Amino acid sequence: MHDVSPVTNRGSSDVDISAQERAKFTYKARLNQEEVMTMRWAQLWRTIITSALGKTLFPYTRYIRTLNLEDLEELLQDSKFKNRISSMFFDGELAAHKVETSGPKNTLRLDPGRTSNMLGDIITTSTPMLEELSGKIENDALLRWIPRTPRLRLLNLWEGGALVGAGPLLRQHCHQFKTLSFWAWSHDDADQRFADFLNEINPQTLESLEIFSYAKIGAESFLTLSCHRDSLKELKLNSIDSTAMHSLHMLAGCTNLTTLLLTDATNRSVYLKTAHHEIFLEIVAWLTSCKKLRSVTVRNIRGGHDLITPILLENDIHLTSLELRGYAMADGRDFHQALANQTSLQELQLQGDSDETGDGVATLVESLSQLVNLTDLRLQEISDYFTDEVLGRLARSLPKLEGWYTSGWGVTDAIWGDMVLLKSLRRLDMAALSRFTANGILDFILSLGPGNKGLVLAIMNADVDCDLTESEQTMIKETISAQVDGRFEFQLQRGMTFHQIKRITVAYIVLRS
Repeated sequence: MHDVSPVTNRGSSDVDISAQERAKFTYKARLNQEEVMTMRWAQLWRTIITSALGKTLFPYTRYIRTLNLEDLEELLQDSKFKNRISSMFFDGELAAHKVETSGPKNTLRLDPGRTSNMLGDIITTSTPMLEELSGKIENDALLRWIPRTPRLRLLNLWEGGALVGAGPLLRQHCHQFKTLSFWAWSHDDADQRFADFLNEINPQTLESLEIFSYAKIGAESFLTLSCHRDSLKELKLNSIDSTAMHSLHMLAGCTNLTTLLLTDATNRSVYLKTAHHEIFLEIVAWLTSCKKLRSVTVRNIRGGHDLITPILLENDIHLTSLELRGYAMADGRDFHQALANQTSLQELQLQGDSDETGDGVATLVESLSQLVNLTDLRLQEISDYFTDEVLGRLARSLPKLEGWYTSGWGVTDAIWGDMVLLKSLRRLDMAALSRFTANGILDFILSLGPGNKGLVLAIMNADVDCDLTESEQTMIKETISAQVDGRFEFQLQRGMTFHQIKRITVAYIVLRS
């Protein structure tokens, strides 16, 4: 509901309000635009709530398919939601549903979380069409609401503990339920409780599971997910700890996955390949048995490149999207070579420590050049030593690129002749230490065609010795706007110049040798 409404934009002040609209709020004439928007935001939610009470002309709530109570809680927390707006909102039939807690100096203040749950209790009495429910929903509230929402297919919760006892109710009342996500579940019994939930809902129905932050789940939950091995297509596990990493092989039954995401926010996971080699081999066996995989994301997991490499080499797996963060070029030679086997890739993101010694850059570039179906390429830090020649080769090899983010070293106008070959390029983020000139940039822009309409050209790390004057930047902005209705962004490198960095780097290499 909140996503499609022009009013509930989370208190944004970007919406223009005409004089005629302002006249509707004459008793609030002194409010600024944000306060007026908060008033309209509050009036929309009040209308929805009173509709459930049968106090409006039309039964609006009966047609709601998506309900995000987090938006209601944000309204109640908004700094403009006070005094007269709050009084208007909780006037009449809503007065009894205002939950307050003790504040400083024995004052009472609104409790947004508990109040939004209480108001949600009203709304859900009259939402027979509801399919998606989101917010910081308390356990007892969720248990009351599930029987009221027989069409429910998606739950997005803040605390996983709200699911305790919900499984049998979903099994009985919500036969279309298939998508679950929650932010965290840190209780010590989370693994057992979540396993119970997965076992209690209808088997082979869960299609998507995403955990956004830390949850104490592991072997029991992973093993119980086999109850949904045929249906589960999307699995996203963020902030997994070492215990969960050691238990990933328990997911061996879930081989119908098309999307997999694994992250370790702390980057403290053990290096499985050497520390627990047998478990590592079992995890690899599971991953390579997921023949339907199309999207794989691994972030900040030690040895993550070792987990992905066998997937890349599996001829029956055809990825379209891959992201790897938190590895080193010096360790990633096999991974970089294996990339060339996945010519189906359309989106690729790599972030890691680069290395100018050895053949690391050459190996990576050789594989990237063979990924001819790429439309989006993001290289962060791993490309720090990419030169004009390397960037030119990639531009010539990847004709379908629409978005490209790259770092690099001493990049000059020499690349523009190859960049114009990218006829579908819509965004170029040049984070490389660069030495471009205004004339070089303008020549590139004037060579763009209709396929580049809307191009955003961002030069974000220009050498301070190659600064563009204000008039040059203005000319470039006007030219790109006229040529392709595009936008130009420019930022100087902070710190030393290119030549200073080069001298230090040369000295460092000499010392190492």
